[in-house]
Amino acid sequence: MLYYLFEYLDKTIDFPGAGVFQYITFRSALALILSLMISTIYGKKIINFLRKQQVGETVRELGLAGQTQKAGTPTMGGLIIIVATLIPVFLLSKLNNIYIILLIVTTLWMGIIGFIDDYIKIFKKDKQGLKGIFKVIGQVGLGIIVGSVLYFSPVVTIREKSLKPITFNKTENIINLESKEIKSTTTTIPFTKNNELDYARALSFMGDGYEKWAWIIFIPIVIFIITAVSNGANLTDGIDGLAAGTSAISVLALGIFTFVSGNIILSSYLNVMYIPNSGEMTVFIAAFAGALIGFLWYNSYPASVFMGDTGSLTIGGIIAVLAISVRKEMLLPVLCAIFFAENLSVIIQVAYFKYTKKRFGEGKRIFLMSPLHHHYQKKGYHESKIVTRFWIVAIMLSIVSIVTLKLR
Repeated sequence: MLYYLFEYLDKTIDFPGAGVFQYITFRSALALILSLMISTIYGKKIINFLRKQQVGETVRELGLAGQTQKAGTPTMGGLIIIVATLIPVFLLSKLNNIYIILLIVTTLWMGIIGFIDDYIKIFKKDKQGLKGIFKVIGQVGLGIIVGSVLYFSPVVTIREKSLKPITFNKTENIINLESKEIKSTTTTIPFTKNNELDYARALSFMGDGYEKWAWIIFIPIVIFIITAVSNGANLTDGIDGLAAGTSAISVLALGIFTFVSGNIILSSYLNVMYIPNSGEMTVFIAAFAGALIGFLWYNSYPASVFMGDTGSLTIGGIIAVLAISVRKEMLLPVLCAIFFAENLSVIIQVAYFKYTKKRFGEGKRIFLMSPLHHHYQKKGYHESKIVTRFWIVAIMLSIVSIVTLKLR
């Protein structure tokens, strides 16, 4: 909203300083500061409200040290993240940008699913919450929406790479391009020299015109990624500060990719796929990162509030949509390896238990407990040490991911 106000002031009355709002970097910095202020200042008011409503966490007896002290801690703290993200976005971003619209829809969609799950757990006294099938339906529904928009929308394009360098005409103040914008299901493969893969080529056996059926491949891939990453974030939210901290680190790394991919000069210099209009997502990412960091003010050990599924499902959904939109989804196993490890630990644990029970009559376990962070708790590590070390791993993974801009 403020973007449009200052755009009007700049173009109509040449208001001094109004033109600075045209710069993504300036608006991103403002979004980061504003989201930090909202999450830290007003976060306390939301926590007090949740406490008055007796929105307290019911902790299952898992035999973990310090577990009983957490009973009654307010949950649904994901509302802080959602509010602190959306307010700066509405104020500072271009609301007609297709990527911003998708991210707002993702935030609200996954937030509602998580809110329903938390509501059932707390007020209906059902520890299972929303049935898994309904969560999956919600995730699949979002995947269909995001995949369809990215595939069918005429404004979602990439720019063909040109063999000729981009030049800048100083006299006319324009960039001279030797390529055009096209619709494509091309994505980026990390660590490779010719690092682009077109999903549509999987259907090349169909003969001429196979490209028009690429949605058959693309949309299911989007559904899978959104479901996997949101569930991974949900599983990671098990100890104080773990999900919020690791997510903030990954999101900041995605912000670098987004800014580069949305900047025609930087993308040309680094030989990265240029995605028109995608740079606006940097404003959203800045607001989201600020909200996550501000949330840590209250969620770090010992936590004053838990994000609940309201926050964790939303975080996973946003990260997945960001990665898909900027064509970096194949980097997620590295960038979000913490989520991947948490997911994999549960799958391995359940599968091995069922296999040994069927074969030997008694179920055995590989981990002391899953998800993975509980395994280390069972080994006697304090949760603060676990969280700090997971953050360090997340930082290293983010650095490795960023290095892929040049390491091929």
